[in-house]
Amino acid sequence: MDPFLRTSAVVGKTAKPATGKGAGDSEKAEGGKTQRGIQSVEVSGRVLLALAQARTPLALSDLANAAQIAPGQAHAYLVSLSRLGLIKRDELSGRYEPGPLSLRLGLLHLENQPAFRAAVPRVAALAEAIGFSVAICIAGPQGPTIVRYEHAGFPLHVNLHVGTVMSLPATSTGRVFCAFLPPEAVAGMWANQADAANRAMTPPNELTAFDATLNAIRARGLECSVDTPSPGISSLSAPVLDAHGRLSLALTVIGSTGAIDVSADGPIARTLLAAARDIGIELAAATSLSASSAP
Repeated sequence: MDPFLRTSAVVGKTAKPATGKGAGDSEKAEGGKTQRGIQSVEVSGRVLLALAQARTPLALSDLANAAQIAPGQAHAYLVSLSRLGLIKRDELSGRYEPGPLSLRLGLLHLENQPAFRAAVPRVAALAEAIGFSVAICIAGPQGPTIVRYEHAGFPLHVNLHVGTVMSLPATSTGRVFCAFLPPEAVAGMWANQADAANRAMTPPNELTAFDATLNAIRARGLECSVDTPSPGISSLSAPVLDAHGRLSLALTVIGSTGAIDVSADGPIARTLLAAARDIGIELAAATSLSASSAP
């Protein structure tokens, strides 16, 4: 039996129906019949929500405070959530962060998104065709985040994997997101990255030179980085836009400097743009079909 399921069965035996008001309040079903929930499960949800909203690992006391429960009570919930794999504790810092089951659930949700489903097979084909690794990145709270990484060619001396967050100003991927996301979405990511770096970062709309860079990216439809942010590593990134011209995700080709051609009119750039365009076309067709079949 899956260890997650085995632990879930054990935890489930100790759960009690909710009574009174609060986290275990009853709700009405569509037919008007009152439903009863499990209060302990809903308190666990508050703990998970507090961690998700913090967007950073938390100490027990901070997590308890955010979830509005006593530290002793929080510890008991964290033990069970850790057994389930929904939360894990970093042995060095003692802080709590999302666990492997949370990641699996997040990826399951992602796999049901039309843009991601359309991108996965094309990204695999793209990596094989050009011989360089390709990442699929989506907008996360802290910035562009890798959600799929197709390896190709020789191993790169850079730590890129699913969950890696790309710097907004320092990477081709980050600048693509800055160019094609609404300003308010970029501002939130920018603030989170500034907090994570523990240093001041001037918002992009206050940098005239950066605005000019973003306009150039929009004009050519992609961006490149050479030896940044990692020496010896270069990349090309292109947006995938939906039927309304909104950014759904970005494709980023990564390779060793000197081995990868990152010119905007080179063969890799043309192949990358074609893949991004094909994904956008499939996404638009899926959106149109869904709209036409709606009652």
